[in-house]
Amino acid sequence: MRVDLLAGAAYNPAVMPSPVPTILVFDSGLGGLTVFSEVLKVRPDARYVYAADDAGFPYGRLSEAVLAERVVGVMERLIGLYDPDLVVVACNTASTIVLPHLRARFPIPFVGTVPAIKPAAKTTQTGSLTVLATPGTVARDYTRDLIETYAAGCRVNLVGSRRLAGFAEAELAGNPVADAELLEELRPCFVEDDGGRTDVVALGCTHYPLLLARFQALAPWPVTWIDPAPAIARRVIQLLGEPVPGHEADDDEALALFTSGAGMSAALRSALRDKGLPQVAVEDMPLLVG
Repeated sequence: MRVDLLAGAAYNPAVMPSPVPTILVFDSGLGGLTVFSEVLKVRPDARYVYAADDAGFPYGRLSEAVLAERVVGVMERLIGLYDPDLVVVACNTASTIVLPHLRARFPIPFVGTVPAIKPAAKTTQTGSLTVLATPGTVARDYTRDLIETYAAGCRVNLVGSRRLAGFAEAELAGNPVADAELLEELRPCFVEDDGGRTDVVALGCTHYPLLLARFQALAPWPVTWIDPAPAIARRVIQLLGEPVPGHEADDDEALALFTSGAGMSAALRSALRDKGLPQVAVEDMPLLVG
């Protein structure tokens, strides 16, 4: 222990707050890994916990009331365990429903994820764009409001896929689906008529960029695919600032936590390690729906 000569106070490095933040990235499953990867690029010095509420996956099957109660309850446990400085809710469904509840309950910043309709409208050259999301996100008033605000002059094709999130989970776990099944989900995204053809597809679910290379290969014509993850990473920098010079995170400590872990496999562990999450744990939180 040393003494701070200016204040005369005892100084113990072991109990001083760390200058680097702890960032919790949260999703219903593995889709948030696309966001985690981008946030990791801009704050490589931070400590990370990636939390997948796989016991509740997929969130689209839950009512809004049940989903809000579930996410708030899981978040209360996670915040108590890891005391994050910032939480990224890397899930469109949870963000559009639960963010107000989380911000009212917990005194830390939350960064949400919403369909990238504004950048899609700015990018399109033909005025024809598609938002590829889950059925819940497509049907939500929040999404319609974004279209009215930012894309009123565009032809917006809303496509809600019930299967793509599960396909993305299978891809990462080493069990990819056939091209024909992926193409069946993609076909409605591509519209060609007298007004022109789709030239931009906004990915409205964080799972979907996990399949982006296959989307690009299977697309009937080239389009611009918009992934919201880089914008989320920029927001994290706005809230937390730039990386702390001279501080490097311990790569061996980054944690992937699951609320069930039922789908864990050697292939998935390897994929998590490759993405920068070498530690895997289960915090058992079963979904209880009365």
